[in-house]
Amino acid sequence: MMTPEQISRRGFLRMAQSAAGAGVAVGTALSTRAHTAPQQAERRRQPARPNVLVFFTDQQRWDTAGCYGNPMGLTPNLDAFARQGVLFRNAFTCQPVCAPARACLQTGRYATANTVWRNGIRLPNTERTLAHAFKEAGYRVGYIGKWHLAGTDAQPVPPDARGGYVDLWEAADALESMSHPYQPRLFDANGNVIEMQGYRVDALTERAISFITQPRQEPFFLFLSFLEPHFQNDMHAFVAPEGYAKRYANPWVPPDLQGHPGDWYESLPDYYGCVARLDECLGRVMDAIKSSGLAENTIVLFTSDHGCHFRTRNEEYKRSCHESSIRIPAAVWGPGLNCARVVDEMVSLVDLPAILLDAAGLDSLPNAHGRSVLPLLKGPDGSWQDDVFIQISEAEVGRAVRTARWKYAVYAPDANVGRDPDSATYVERYLYDLWADPHEQVNLVGRRDHRKVADEMRERLLARMVAAGERPAKIEPARYPA
Repeated sequence: MMTPEQISRRGFLRMAQSAAGAGVAVGTALSTRAHTAPQQAERRRQPARPNVLVFFTDQQRWDTAGCYGNPMGLTPNLDAFARQGVLFRNAFTCQPVCAPARACLQTGRYATANTVWRNGIRLPNTERTLAHAFKEAGYRVGYIGKWHLAGTDAQPVPPDARGGYVDLWEAADALESMSHPYQPRLFDANGNVIEMQGYRVDALTERAISFITQPRQEPFFLFLSFLEPHFQNDMHAFVAPEGYAKRYANPWVPPDLQGHPGDWYESLPDYYGCVARLDECLGRVMDAIKSSGLAENTIVLFTSDHGCHFRTRNEEYKRSCHESSIRIPAAVWGPGLNCARVVDEMVSLVDLPAILLDAAGLDSLPNAHGRSVLPLLKGPDGSWQDDVFIQISEAEVGRAVRTARWKYAVYAPDANVGRDPDSATYVERYLYDLWADPHEQVNLVGRRDHRKVADEMRERLLARMVAAGERPAKIEPARYPA
Protein backbone atom coordinates (compact mmCIF):
# COMPACT_ATOMS: atom_id res chain seq x y z
CA MET A 1 0.00 0.00 0.00
CA MET A 2 1.21 3.51 -0.83
CA THR A 3 2.29 5.92 1.84
CA PRO A 4 0.56 9.27 2.19
CA GLU A 5 3.64 10.93 0.72
CA GLN A 6 3.40 8.78 -2.39
CA ILE A 7 -0.19 9.72 -3.03
CA SER A 8 0.23 13.42 -2.40
CA ARG A 9 0.50 15.68 -5.39
CA ARG A 10 4.22 16.17 -4.86
CA GLY A 11 4.77 12.44 -4.49
CA PHE A 12 2.66 11.86 -7.57
CA LEU A 13 4.73 14.23 -9.66
CA ARG A 14 7.94 12.56 -8.52
CA MET A 15 6.51 9.22 -9.60
CA ALA A 16 5.48 10.69 -12.93
CA GLN A 17 8.98 12.04 -13.41
CA SER A 18 10.52 8.63 -12.83
CA ALA A 19 8.19 7.22 -15.49
CA ALA A 20 8.81 9.96 -18.01
CA GLY A 21 10.90 7.72 -20.20
CA ALA A 22 7.82 5.63 -20.91
CA GLY A 23 5.62 8.67 -21.50
CA VAL A 24 5.76 11.79 -23.58
CA ALA A 25 7.80 14.93 -22.88
CA VAL A 26 6.20 18.26 -22.20
CA GLY A 27 6.84 21.32 -24.32
CA THR A 28 8.51 21.92 -27.64
CA ALA A 29 11.02 19.31 -28.81
CA LEU A 30 14.59 20.56 -28.84
CA SER A 31 17.57 18.97 -30.42
CA THR A 32 19.81 17.16 -27.95
CA ARG A 33 22.79 18.96 -29.44
CA ALA A 34 21.16 22.32 -28.70
CA HIS A 35 20.95 21.66 -24.98
CA THR A 36 23.56 23.09 -22.76
CA ALA A 37 24.42 21.14 -19.61
CA PRO A 38 22.40 23.55 -17.42
CA GLN A 39 19.41 23.21 -19.73
CA GLN A 40 19.60 19.43 -19.54
CA ALA A 41 19.80 19.55 -15.78
CA GLU A 42 16.78 21.86 -15.65
CA ARG A 43 14.77 19.51 -17.86
CA ARG A 44 15.63 16.60 -15.58
CA ARG A 45 14.17 18.57 -12.68
CA GLN A 46 10.87 19.15 -14.51
CA PRO A 47 8.38 16.29 -13.97
CA ALA A 48 6.59 15.00 -17.05
CA ARG A 49 2.87 15.55 -17.07
CA PRO A 50 0.87 12.33 -17.27
CA ASN A 51 -1.39 11.55 -20.20
CA VAL A 52 -5.07 11.47 -19.24
CA LEU A 53 -7.86 9.41 -20.80
CA VAL A 54 -11.56 9.51 -19.92
CA PHE A 55 -13.39 6.33 -21.00
CA PHE A 56 -16.99 7.53 -20.85
CA THR A 57 -20.07 5.37 -21.35
CA ASP A 58 -23.71 6.45 -21.58
CA GLN A 59 -26.56 5.27 -19.36
CA GLN A 60 -24.55 2.49 -17.69
CA ARG A 61 -25.80 1.24 -14.33
CA TRP A 62 -23.17 0.83 -11.64
CA ASP A 63 -24.24 -2.75 -10.97
CA THR A 64 -23.33 -3.94 -14.46
CA ALA A 65 -19.71 -4.21 -13.30
CA GLY A 66 -18.24 -7.12 -11.39
CA CYS A 67 -16.41 -4.73 -9.07
CA TYR A 68 -19.87 -3.62 -7.86
CA GLY A 69 -21.17 -7.16 -7.44
CA ASN A 70 -22.58 -8.08 -10.84
CA PRO A 71 -22.26 -11.89 -11.12
CA MET A 72 -22.25 -12.18 -14.92
CA GLY A 73 -18.59 -11.53 -15.67
CA LEU A 74 -19.33 -8.65 -18.05
CA THR A 75 -16.40 -6.40 -17.08
CA PRO A 76 -13.18 -8.35 -16.40
CA ASN A 77 -10.98 -5.51 -17.65
CA LEU A 78 -12.65 -2.79 -15.60
CA ASP A 79 -12.66 -5.10 -12.57
CA ALA A 80 -8.91 -5.70 -12.88
CA PHE A 81 -8.05 -2.04 -13.29
CA ALA A 82 -10.36 -1.05 -10.43
CA ARG A 83 -8.50 -3.50 -8.17
CA GLN A 84 -5.22 -1.96 -9.30
CA GLY A 85 -6.27 1.65 -8.88
CA VAL A 86 -9.06 3.44 -7.00
CA LEU A 87 -12.67 2.26 -7.04
CA PHE A 88 -15.33 4.71 -5.95
CA ARG A 89 -17.88 2.45 -4.29
CA ASN A 90 -20.49 5.19 -3.93
CA ALA A 91 -20.36 7.34 -7.07
CA PHE A 92 -23.35 9.32 -8.29
CA THR A 93 -24.38 11.55 -11.13
CA CYS A 94 -25.59 15.00 -10.14
CA GLN A 95 -28.10 15.18 -13.02
CA PRO A 96 -29.58 11.94 -14.43
CA VAL A 97 -29.94 12.97 -18.08
CA CYS A 98 -27.39 13.21 -20.89
CA ALA A 99 -26.52 16.85 -21.63
CA PRO A 100 -26.67 18.21 -18.07
CA ALA A 101 -24.54 15.35 -16.73
CA ARG A 102 -21.97 15.94 -19.46
CA ALA A 103 -21.86 19.66 -18.75
CA CYS A 104 -21.29 18.92 -15.06
CA LEU A 105 -18.40 16.57 -15.87
CA GLN A 106 -16.77 19.06 -18.24
CA THR A 107 -17.02 22.01 -15.83
CA GLY A 108 -17.16 20.54 -12.32
CA ARG A 109 -20.24 22.71 -11.74
CA TYR A 110 -23.87 21.85 -11.10
CA ALA A 111 -26.23 22.09 -14.04
CA THR A 112 -28.08 25.22 -12.94
CA ALA A 113 -24.72 26.97 -12.50
CA ASN A 114 -23.28 26.05 -15.91
CA THR A 115 -26.84 26.65 -17.29
CA VAL A 116 -27.14 23.30 -19.12
CA TRP A 117 -29.97 22.11 -16.86
CA ARG A 118 -31.80 20.09 -19.53
CA ASN A 119 -31.11 18.66 -22.97
CA GLY A 120 -31.13 21.15 -25.83
CA ILE A 121 -29.15 23.91 -24.09
CA ARG A 122 -25.73 24.82 -25.40
CA LEU A 123 -22.77 24.90 -23.02
CA PRO A 124 -21.84 28.60 -22.83
CA ASN A 125 -18.47 29.66 -24.20
CA THR A 126 -17.82 31.38 -20.89
CA GLU A 127 -17.68 28.03 -19.09
CA ARG A 128 -14.18 26.70 -18.45
CA THR A 129 -13.84 23.00 -19.16
CA LEU A 130 -11.37 20.18 -18.67
CA ALA A 131 -10.18 20.78 -22.22
CA HIS A 132 -9.29 24.40 -21.42
CA ALA A 133 -7.38 23.41 -18.29
CA PHE A 134 -5.35 20.69 -19.97
CA LYS A 135 -4.68 22.73 -23.10
CA GLU A 136 -3.34 25.63 -21.05
CA ALA A 137 -1.01 23.15 -19.32
CA GLY A 138 0.53 22.13 -22.65
CA TYR A 139 -1.60 19.12 -23.49
CA ARG A 140 -2.87 17.96 -26.86
CA VAL A 141 -6.62 17.73 -26.23
CA GLY A 142 -9.00 15.51 -28.18
CA TYR A 143 -12.62 14.44 -28.20
CA ILE A 144 -14.11 11.36 -29.87
CA GLY A 145 -17.78 10.33 -29.85
CA LYS A 146 -20.99 11.79 -28.46
CA TRP A 147 -20.85 15.46 -27.38
CA HIS A 148 -24.49 16.55 -26.76
CA LEU A 149 -23.54 20.05 -25.59
CA ALA A 150 -24.06 22.08 -28.77
CA GLY A 151 -27.63 22.92 -27.76
CA THR A 152 -29.74 21.83 -30.71
CA ASP A 153 -28.23 18.49 -31.70
CA ALA A 154 -26.31 20.50 -34.31
CA GLN A 155 -24.76 18.36 -36.99
CA PRO A 156 -21.88 19.02 -37.27
CA VAL A 157 -20.95 20.86 -34.08
CA PRO A 158 -19.54 24.31 -34.90
CA PRO A 159 -15.98 25.02 -33.68
CA ASP A 160 -17.10 27.55 -31.07
CA ALA A 161 -19.42 24.97 -29.44
CA ARG A 162 -16.78 22.29 -28.79
CA GLY A 163 -15.84 23.23 -25.25
CA GLY A 164 -12.16 23.87 -25.97
CA TYR A 165 -11.34 20.56 -27.68
CA VAL A 166 -9.19 22.04 -30.42
CA ASP A 167 -6.54 19.46 -31.38
CA LEU A 168 -8.69 16.47 -32.29
CA TRP A 169 -12.41 16.59 -32.94
CA GLU A 170 -14.17 13.47 -34.22
CA ALA A 171 -17.64 13.75 -32.78
CA ALA A 172 -21.36 14.28 -33.22
CA ASP A 173 -23.66 16.20 -30.96
CA ALA A 174 -26.37 13.50 -30.99
CA LEU A 175 -24.50 10.39 -32.04
CA GLU A 176 -27.69 8.33 -31.90
CA SER A 177 -29.40 10.51 -34.53
CA MET A 178 -26.67 10.43 -37.17
CA SER A 179 -25.35 6.87 -36.79
CA HIS A 180 -26.52 3.33 -36.06
CA PRO A 181 -24.89 0.43 -34.22
CA TYR A 182 -23.53 -1.03 -37.48
CA GLN A 183 -23.42 2.22 -39.42
CA PRO A 184 -21.00 4.29 -37.34
CA ARG A 185 -20.38 7.87 -38.44
CA LEU A 186 -18.73 10.94 -36.95
CA PHE A 187 -17.83 14.42 -38.12
CA ASP A 188 -14.23 15.62 -38.31
CA ALA A 189 -13.03 19.07 -37.31
CA ASN A 190 -13.95 20.47 -40.74
CA GLY A 191 -17.49 19.12 -40.64
CA ASN A 192 -16.83 16.25 -43.02
CA VAL A 193 -18.47 12.91 -42.35
CA ILE A 194 -16.18 10.10 -41.22
CA GLU A 195 -17.68 6.84 -42.48
CA MET A 196 -16.53 3.87 -40.39
CA GLN A 197 -17.00 0.12 -40.45
CA GLY A 198 -18.16 -2.46 -37.93
CA TYR A 199 -19.89 -2.06 -34.60
CA ARG A 200 -20.02 1.53 -33.33
CA VAL A 201 -18.17 0.83 -30.07
CA ASP A 202 -15.36 -0.83 -32.01
CA ALA A 203 -15.18 2.00 -34.52
CA LEU A 204 -14.79 4.69 -31.85
CA THR A 205 -12.20 2.55 -30.11
CA GLU A 206 -10.16 2.36 -33.33
CA ARG A 207 -10.21 6.16 -33.61
CA ALA A 208 -9.04 6.47 -30.00
CA ILE A 209 -6.20 3.97 -30.47
CA SER A 210 -5.07 5.87 -33.56
CA PHE A 211 -4.86 9.09 -31.55
CA ILE A 212 -3.16 7.48 -28.55
CA THR A 213 -0.44 5.80 -30.60
CA GLN A 214 0.46 8.88 -32.68
CA PRO A 215 3.99 10.21 -32.09
CA ARG A 216 3.80 13.48 -30.18
CA GLN A 217 5.93 15.60 -27.93
CA GLU A 218 3.25 16.93 -25.59
CA PRO A 219 1.09 14.79 -23.28
CA PHE A 220 -2.48 14.09 -24.33
CA PHE A 221 -5.88 14.50 -22.77
CA LEU A 222 -8.46 12.40 -24.62
CA PHE A 223 -12.17 12.23 -23.86
CA LEU A 224 -13.58 9.06 -25.45
CA SER A 225 -17.38 9.26 -25.28
CA PHE A 226 -19.46 6.26 -26.32
CA LEU A 227 -23.21 6.10 -26.89
CA GLU A 228 -23.56 2.54 -25.64
CA PRO A 229 -25.19 1.06 -23.61
CA HIS A 230 -27.73 3.86 -24.26
CA PHE A 231 -30.61 2.75 -26.48
CA GLN A 232 -30.77 3.60 -30.18
CA ASN A 233 -33.56 6.18 -30.21
CA ASP A 234 -35.01 5.64 -33.67
CA MET A 235 -34.99 1.86 -33.21
CA HIS A 236 -36.53 2.04 -29.71
CA ALA A 237 -34.07 -0.63 -28.61
CA PHE A 238 -30.73 -1.39 -27.05
CA VAL A 239 -28.53 -3.03 -29.70
CA ALA A 240 -25.69 -5.33 -28.66
CA PRO A 241 -23.09 -6.59 -31.13
CA GLU A 242 -24.09 -9.59 -33.19
CA GLY A 243 -24.53 -12.70 -31.04
CA TYR A 244 -24.10 -10.95 -27.69
CA ALA A 245 -27.77 -10.76 -26.75
CA LYS A 246 -28.02 -14.52 -27.20
CA ARG A 247 -25.01 -14.92 -24.94
CA TYR A 248 -26.88 -13.10 -22.14
CA ALA A 249 -30.36 -14.43 -22.90
CA ASN A 250 -30.86 -15.65 -19.33
CA PRO A 251 -29.59 -12.60 -17.45
CA TRP A 252 -29.20 -11.74 -13.81
CA VAL A 253 -32.00 -9.27 -12.96
CA PRO A 254 -31.16 -6.44 -10.55
CA PRO A 255 -33.45 -6.59 -7.50
CA ASP A 256 -34.81 -3.07 -8.02
CA LEU A 257 -36.31 -4.16 -11.36
CA GLN A 258 -37.94 -7.33 -10.13
CA GLY A 259 -41.68 -7.06 -9.72
CA HIS A 260 -41.89 -3.77 -11.64
CA PRO A 261 -43.30 -3.23 -15.12
CA GLY A 262 -40.97 -1.78 -17.71
CA ASP A 263 -38.98 -3.12 -20.63
CA TRP A 264 -36.12 -4.71 -18.70
CA TYR A 265 -37.23 -8.25 -19.54
CA GLU A 266 -36.68 -7.79 -23.28
CA SER A 267 -33.86 -5.24 -22.98
CA LEU A 268 -31.39 -6.71 -20.48
CA PRO A 269 -29.71 -9.22 -22.88
CA ASP A 270 -28.80 -6.47 -25.36
CA TYR A 271 -27.95 -4.01 -22.61
CA TYR A 272 -25.54 -6.47 -21.01
CA GLY A 273 -24.10 -7.28 -24.43
CA CYS A 274 -23.28 -3.60 -24.96
CA VAL A 275 -21.59 -3.45 -21.55
CA ALA A 276 -19.50 -6.53 -22.32
CA ARG A 277 -18.30 -5.10 -25.63
CA LEU A 278 -17.42 -1.78 -24.00
CA ASP A 279 -15.27 -3.65 -21.50
CA GLU A 280 -13.52 -5.55 -24.28
CA CYS A 281 -12.74 -2.24 -25.95
CA LEU A 282 -11.43 -0.86 -22.67
CA GLY A 283 -9.01 -3.78 -22.74
CA ARG A 284 -8.01 -2.93 -26.31
CA VAL A 285 -7.36 0.71 -25.41
CA MET A 286 -5.27 -0.29 -22.41
CA ASP A 287 -3.29 -2.75 -24.56
CA ALA A 288 -2.55 0.07 -26.99
CA ILE A 289 -1.40 2.29 -24.13
CA LYS A 290 0.88 -0.47 -22.85
CA SER A 291 2.33 -1.37 -26.24
CA SER A 292 3.07 2.30 -26.90
CA GLY A 293 5.13 2.50 -23.72
CA LEU A 294 2.66 4.90 -22.07
CA ALA A 295 1.23 2.74 -19.29
CA GLU A 296 3.50 4.13 -16.60
CA ASN A 297 2.50 7.69 -17.41
CA THR A 298 -1.21 7.56 -18.29
CA ILE A 299 -4.15 8.17 -15.97
CA VAL A 300 -7.45 6.56 -16.99
CA LEU A 301 -10.89 7.40 -15.61
CA PHE A 302 -13.81 5.08 -16.35
CA THR A 303 -17.30 6.40 -15.64
CA SER A 304 -20.78 7.06 -17.06
CA ASP A 305 -23.21 9.96 -17.16
CA HIS A 306 -26.15 8.27 -15.40
CA GLY A 307 -27.88 4.93 -14.98
CA CYS A 308 -30.96 3.20 -16.35
CA HIS A 309 -34.19 2.05 -14.69
CA PHE A 310 -35.77 0.52 -17.82
CA ARG A 311 -39.04 2.44 -17.49
CA THR A 312 -39.78 1.08 -14.05
CA ARG A 313 -39.86 4.49 -12.32
CA ASN A 314 -41.27 6.80 -14.98
CA GLU A 315 -42.08 6.63 -18.69
CA GLU A 316 -38.49 6.32 -19.92
CA TYR A 317 -35.05 5.30 -18.65
CA LYS A 318 -33.61 7.87 -16.23
CA ARG A 319 -34.62 11.34 -14.95
CA SER A 320 -35.51 10.15 -11.48
CA CYS A 321 -33.92 10.19 -8.03
CA HIS A 322 -33.70 6.40 -7.77
CA GLU A 323 -30.44 4.49 -7.44
CA SER A 324 -30.90 2.93 -10.88
CA SER A 325 -30.85 6.46 -12.36
CA ILE A 326 -28.25 8.23 -10.26
CA ARG A 327 -25.65 5.66 -9.24
CA ILE A 328 -22.76 5.20 -11.69
CA PRO A 329 -19.57 3.19 -12.04
CA ALA A 330 -16.37 5.15 -11.44
CA ALA A 331 -12.76 4.03 -11.16
CA VAL A 332 -9.42 5.67 -11.85
CA TRP A 333 -5.94 4.23 -12.22
CA GLY A 334 -2.47 5.24 -13.36
CA PRO A 335 0.67 6.81 -11.90
CA GLY A 336 0.15 7.89 -8.31
CA LEU A 337 -3.21 6.13 -8.24
CA ASN A 338 -2.31 2.45 -8.39
CA CYS A 339 -2.81 1.98 -4.68
CA ALA A 340 -5.50 -0.75 -4.70
CA ARG A 341 -7.96 1.38 -2.72
CA VAL A 342 -11.73 1.44 -2.39
CA VAL A 343 -13.17 4.84 -1.50
CA ASP A 344 -16.41 4.46 0.45
CA GLU A 345 -17.14 8.17 0.77
CA MET A 346 -19.81 9.62 -1.50
CA VAL A 347 -18.42 10.99 -4.74
CA SER A 348 -20.36 13.08 -7.25
CA LEU A 349 -19.85 13.55 -10.97
CA VAL A 350 -18.82 17.15 -10.21
CA ASP A 351 -15.90 15.79 -8.16
CA LEU A 352 -14.36 13.80 -11.01
CA PRO A 353 -12.83 16.76 -12.91
CA ALA A 354 -11.06 17.87 -9.73
CA ILE A 355 -9.65 14.35 -9.28
CA LEU A 356 -8.17 14.32 -12.80
CA LEU A 357 -6.68 17.79 -12.52
CA ASP A 358 -5.26 17.11 -9.06
CA ALA A 359 -3.69 13.84 -10.22
CA ALA A 360 -2.06 15.69 -13.12
CA GLY A 361 -0.73 18.39 -10.79
CA LEU A 362 -3.05 21.10 -12.15
CA ASP A 363 -5.32 23.59 -10.42
CA SER A 364 -9.06 23.04 -10.13
CA LEU A 365 -11.48 24.59 -12.59
CA PRO A 366 -12.71 28.07 -11.59
CA ASN A 367 -15.86 28.21 -9.47
CA ALA A 368 -16.05 24.42 -9.41
CA HIS A 369 -18.43 22.77 -6.96
CA GLY A 370 -16.51 19.49 -6.89
CA ARG A 371 -13.47 18.54 -4.84
CA SER A 372 -10.58 16.18 -5.44
CA VAL A 373 -10.89 12.87 -3.66
CA LEU A 374 -7.13 12.28 -3.62
CA PRO A 375 -6.72 13.53 -0.03
CA LEU A 376 -9.01 10.68 1.03
CA LEU A 377 -6.36 8.22 -0.14
CA LYS A 378 -4.18 9.41 2.72
CA GLY A 379 -6.87 8.63 5.30
CA PRO A 380 -10.26 9.83 6.58
CA ASP A 381 -11.09 13.46 5.90
CA GLY A 382 -13.60 14.93 8.32
CA SER A 383 -14.39 17.76 5.94
CA TRP A 384 -15.60 15.49 3.12
CA GLN A 385 -19.32 15.74 2.38
CA ASP A 386 -21.47 12.92 3.75
CA ASP A 387 -24.17 13.29 1.09
CA VAL A 388 -24.64 13.93 -2.61
CA PHE A 389 -26.93 16.48 -4.24
CA ILE A 390 -28.97 15.69 -7.36
CA GLN A 391 -30.82 18.08 -9.65
CA ILE A 392 -33.55 16.52 -11.83
CA SER A 393 -35.05 17.99 -15.00
CA GLU A 394 -37.30 17.18 -17.96
CA ALA A 395 -39.43 14.55 -16.21
CA GLU A 396 -39.93 17.06 -13.38
CA VAL A 397 -38.24 20.01 -11.74
CA GLY A 398 -36.89 18.04 -8.82
CA ARG A 399 -34.14 17.92 -6.24
CA ALA A 400 -32.77 15.14 -4.06
CA VAL A 401 -30.16 14.55 -1.43
CA ARG A 402 -28.75 11.13 -0.54
CA THR A 403 -26.81 10.16 2.57
CA ALA A 404 -25.46 6.73 3.43
CA ARG A 405 -28.84 5.79 4.86
CA TRP A 406 -31.52 8.17 3.63
CA LYS A 407 -32.72 9.53 0.32
CA TYR A 408 -35.06 12.52 0.29
CA ALA A 409 -36.51 13.99 -2.90
CA VAL A 410 -38.87 16.82 -3.76
CA TYR A 411 -40.50 18.20 -6.90
CA ALA A 412 -42.16 21.40 -8.08
CA PRO A 413 -45.66 20.44 -9.29
CA ASP A 414 -46.38 23.90 -10.69
CA ALA A 415 -43.09 24.33 -12.57
CA ASN A 416 -42.74 24.12 -16.35
CA VAL A 417 -40.21 21.35 -17.06
CA GLY A 418 -39.14 22.90 -20.36
CA ARG A 419 -38.74 26.45 -19.08
CA ASP A 420 -37.88 26.41 -15.39
CA PRO A 421 -34.44 25.34 -14.16
CA ASP A 422 -35.58 25.57 -10.53
CA SER A 423 -38.50 26.68 -8.38
CA ALA A 424 -39.29 28.80 -5.35
CA THR A 425 -41.51 26.05 -3.95
CA TYR A 426 -41.15 22.29 -3.85
CA VAL A 427 -43.23 19.47 -2.36
CA GLU A 428 -41.91 16.33 -0.71
CA ARG A 429 -42.11 13.30 -2.98
CA TYR A 430 -39.82 10.47 -1.80
CA LEU A 431 -38.17 9.31 1.40
CA TYR A 432 -36.32 6.00 1.38
CA ASP A 433 -34.49 4.20 4.17
CA LEU A 434 -31.69 2.64 2.13
CA TRP A 435 -30.46 0.48 5.00
CA ALA A 436 -33.80 -1.25 5.41
CA ASP A 437 -34.92 -0.86 1.80
CA PRO A 438 -31.88 -0.67 -0.54
CA HIS A 439 -33.99 -1.27 -3.65
CA GLU A 440 -36.42 1.56 -2.87
CA GLN A 441 -39.65 -0.38 -2.75
CA VAL A 442 -41.29 1.50 0.17
CA ASN A 443 -41.75 5.26 -0.01
CA LEU A 444 -41.87 6.67 3.53
CA VAL A 445 -42.64 10.27 2.62
CA GLY A 446 -45.46 11.86 4.58
CA ARG A 447 -45.42 9.28 7.37
CA ARG A 448 -45.71 10.81 10.83
CA ASP A 449 -43.25 8.31 12.30
CA HIS A 450 -40.58 9.59 9.87
CA ARG A 451 -41.34 13.30 10.20
CA LYS A 452 -38.17 14.05 12.16
CA VAL A 453 -36.00 12.35 9.55
CA ALA A 454 -37.80 14.20 6.75
CA ASP A 455 -37.31 17.53 8.52
CA GLU A 456 -33.59 16.90 8.94
CA MET A 457 -33.25 15.87 5.31
CA ARG A 458 -35.24 18.91 4.19
CA GLU A 459 -32.81 21.25 5.90
CA ARG A 460 -29.88 19.36 4.43
CA LEU A 461 -31.37 19.61 0.94
CA LEU A 462 -32.16 23.32 1.25
CA ALA A 463 -28.57 23.99 2.30
CA ARG A 464 -27.28 22.00 -0.66
CA MET A 465 -29.45 23.94 -3.07
CA VAL A 466 -28.11 27.26 -1.82
CA ALA A 467 -24.52 26.01 -1.93
CA ALA A 468 -25.05 25.06 -5.58
CA GLY A 469 -26.03 28.65 -6.34
CA GLU A 470 -29.79 28.24 -6.47
CA ARG A 471 -32.22 30.81 -5.15
CA PRO A 472 -33.65 30.20 -1.67
CA ALA A 473 -36.70 27.94 -1.77
CA LYS A 474 -39.25 26.40 0.55
CA ILE A 475 -40.29 22.76 0.73
CA GLU A 476 -43.87 21.86 1.64
CA PRO A 477 -44.83 18.58 3.32
CA ALA A 478 -46.18 15.78 1.16
CA ARG A 479 -49.67 16.56 -0.09
CA TYR A 480 -51.43 13.41 1.01
CA PRO A 481 -52.26 11.95 4.40
CA ALA A 482 -49.92 9.62 6.22
